Amino acid sequence: MDFIVRLGQQKDMQSVFNLITELAVFEKEPDAVEITVDDLIKDGFSKNPKFKVFVAEQENTIIGIALFYERYSTWKGSAIHLEDLIVTQSKQKIGAGKALYTAVLKYAHDHNFNRVAWEVIDWNTNAVEFYKSTGATYLNDWSVVQMDKENLSKFIQNN
Repeated sequence: MDFIVRLGQQKDMQSVFNLITELAVFEKEPDAVEITVDDLIKDGFSKNPKFKVFVAEQENTIIGIALFYERYSTWKGSAIHLEDLIVTQSKQKIGAGKALYTAVLKYAHDHNFNRVAWEVIDWNTNAVEFYKSTGATYLNDWSVVQMDKENLSKFIQNN
């Protein structure tokens, strides 16, 4: 392994942002990223951080991230949501993705979380098969539901 995995720091947020943008392009949503590097710094490193991030670093360059946050399940109790797991395309297949994934699962285990959950696009068969191979349950009968800021405002104005 010629990379390390460590907790992200404020100084890493430009690289984290770049990888988030790369993931958006991969997921065919190149214009979907609305946050900024300043948002990542404020939201991740304030008195009450909204997320944690592990980074994979090779030769002083961030090549991958696993960004996650705590949530609560009414069925399971304390849980973690893995928001993004990405390794830059040119560094895939060297084990960085699995190392980042393992870091999040170890964090959850060591901190007594009851579940780790995340979404994966169904056409990303490599990811789906990887997750299944690790013992994760693929819930193909559940759908993700979201309401963006614009529709949230419309809903509130009409109700």
